[in-house]
Amino acid sequence: MFAISSTPLEDIHLKEGLISDRAGALSIFEGLVRNHNEGKEVHALEYEAATSLCEKEAQKVLTEVTEKFDILHTKCIHRVGKLAIGEMAVWVGVTAAHRDEAFLACRYIIDEIKIRLPIWKKEYYVDGNAEWVNCQACANHKHEKHQDSPSV
Repeated sequence: MFAISSTPLEDIHLKEGLISDRAGALSIFEGLVRNHNEGKEVHALEYEAATSLCEKEAQKVLTEVTEKFDILHTKCIHRVGKLAIGEMAVWVGVTAAHRDEAFLACRYIIDEIKIRLPIWKKEYYVDGNAEWVNCQACANHKHEKHQDSPSV
């Protein structure tokens, strides 16, 4: 399950629908708004998304993850709108019978979501400036990581 939400993620029952008697592991990733990026002091972020395109591409990612890993359930929710420092921007949850599959699948989902979904981030800086930023560093990091380690 994937969703875009304008509601603060802290106000949503995120684990609902993930837990089952077959699950021996629940792996969760929470992406938080931090107060800095690339040497600049950040005081807020704003996210915009092409919702229908995000949903289609996210479904591809979630289908891929179930083909690659022995998992039970997945869930990913990404915020849109203006977020303050410390707020949750993205949440990923994966249940599996065993922890290794849950960890790996959770990492796969967040890495692919960050690179493939049409979600744009605007950073608001302490100095009063603001700019839209991309995740090219994420894409480069993923490419370098996969060259140095075996495929997952």
